[in-house]
Amino acid sequence: MNEPQRFTVRHLSIYRYSEPVRFGEHRMMFRPRASHDLRLVTTELVITPKPERLHWLHDVFDNSVAVATFKGKARELRFHSEVTIEHVETPMPDYALEPYAVNWPFAYTNEEASDLVNARSRQHPDPEVDEWARRFIPVAGSGAASGKGGGTMALLRAMTLEIKSSFFYVRRTEKGVNRPGDTLRTRSGSCRDFAVLMMDAVRSLGLAARFVSGYLFVPEHDATQGGGATHAWLQIYLPGAGWVDFDPTNSIVGNRHLIRAAVAWNYYQALPLWGTWHGKPNSFLGLEVEVSVTAGG
Repeated sequence: MNEPQRFTVRHLSIYRYSEPVRFGEHRMMFRPRASHDLRLVTTELVITPKPERLHWLHDVFDNSVAVATFKGKARELRFHSEVTIEHVETPMPDYALEPYAVNWPFAYTNEEASDLVNARSRQHPDPEVDEWARRFIPVAGSGAASGKGGGTMALLRAMTLEIKSSFFYVRRTEKGVNRPGDTLRTRSGSCRDFAVLMMDAVRSLGLAARFVSGYLFVPEHDATQGGGATHAWLQIYLPGAGWVDFDPTNSIVGNRHLIRAAVAWNYYQALPLWGTWHGKPNSFLGLEVEVSVTAGG
């Protein structure tokens, strides 16, 4: 195993209003998920104005969620999270899949299949996405000549690279995600759009996938896209390897530079921050988000 790297993640979100408004409950998924490849060293969360109550819970996916409730009114609501972590990276790993899963197509065991029902359920089936996903089968290695499949990892690497090389990245701060078919047809989108497209594509091939929200370390003078904001990618469940990270925005396979904060079956279950406010509809002036991931700490 590689030596751990230390990173400091700073996340600032500021909601601004033209006049004082009342705030409802807000939920945050800023805290990275501790695991064998990620250890939390320090954490700090400052919210202004100070919430009347702040408590933590684990949701159904075991994500750490901070829940804040407020009293009174204000023209600005500020969230500042700072965490220091130790991260063990496995760049371009050689995953040891179970023999039956080395080549696609394969079938999950009955036990796996029953646990992965939601991870294989498609939200917006589209025949164009189905056709696009099947384009990668012949390039998957062994079995290509017959057109009946080939190496599972080769197939997934090819799909990840195709999105990075052939789609145009557009940073988008507004809520929501484009339908997979729309992202495919426009050949452009945000990291969330690319993750959702690839999730739907691999699900059309019978594979289990889940959405990941988190942060991205961008080394100096690196062409990695998605820095300066929260990042999104996906994980695919591969027998023998477990949940494997795939970042189609940057053609990353494995957890290199990726800091997981939340996982879910669908993107709307892993929002970094969401909540409500009460006031005149035209009072909202905007949301400012600043994210930095720096080495050391």
